[in-house]
Amino acid sequence: MRISTQTMFDTGAARIGDLQAGMAKTQEQISTGRRILTPADDPVGAARALEVTQSQSLNTQYGVNRRYATSALSEMDGTLSSVTELLQNVRTTVIAAGNGALNDTERGSMATELSARRDQLLGLANSRDGVGNYMFSGFQTTSPAFSKDALGVVTYNGDVGQRLIQVDTARQMSVTAPGSTVFQGGGQDIFATLNDLITLLQTPGMPAASDLGTAKTNIDLALDSVLTVRASAGSRLQELEALDFAGEDRDIQYSQTLSELQDLDYTEALTRLSQQQTTLEAAQRSFVSATKLSLFNFI
Repeated sequence: MRISTQTMFDTGAARIGDLQAGMAKTQEQISTGRRILTPADDPVGAARALEVTQSQSLNTQYGVNRRYATSALSEMDGTLSSVTELLQNVRTTVIAAGNGALNDTERGSMATELSARRDQLLGLANSRDGVGNYMFSGFQTTSPAFSKDALGVVTYNGDVGQRLIQVDTARQMSVTAPGSTVFQGGGQDIFATLNDLITLLQTPGMPAASDLGTAKTNIDLALDSVLTVRASAGSRLQELEALDFAGEDRDIQYSQTLSELQDLDYTEALTRLSQQQTTLEAAQRSFVSATKLSLFNFI
């Protein structure tokens, strides 16, 4: 079979092109530090790397969600800490109001103080979180949780919804508590209790011990409700911390797996590059020699 000069030229040129492409690919692998540049390099490895990358991205997003959840729960706990302190002060005032040595004016001053406490409590109940949402309105995040009419009667305007955040693969966590649970739970309404107590202290004459006892019991119930919500928030914050540690461990595992799948063995790649350079140079010399051949060389 005869082989034409053109065929020899085309074959030689194609061979050199393949060698140059292979060397360029090796150089790109070395520059990027990646063994897999396209899925064709390792279809199974590329598919596995994509799967791990997606899992790592989800894990990262859960970490972002946990930071938001931690911030929201910490803000709520901080607000409820102020509520706890306020109710403890109110409880102290109720006990002091039972002192028979007080006169109507002094009890009236206590009523004025309690009115200020009620308004302060209303402000805390209508607190906003870091992004401007009303903290205790349930799903009605753009509306104040409570409102007060001209007679001092406080009404809850929110709902019982609790905002949930996906903080891990199989864990959604509530980061809010409805105001009806916090301020009207435990079988009593703290605002109604305060209004009744204010009216009681504004009324001339020594209050009945039973009325003051009822007020104290209701304040204690309100404190229990707030402390229960705070305890729940605290346990969720602890859970978030544990989930963060687990998430960090998973991220390290994902990074190690990706490294094993994608990272280049530099020693092997540099050795291969040297071999490819030697082969290319030999092919180029052979090609030059072959293209110089013609019938006139033998005449």
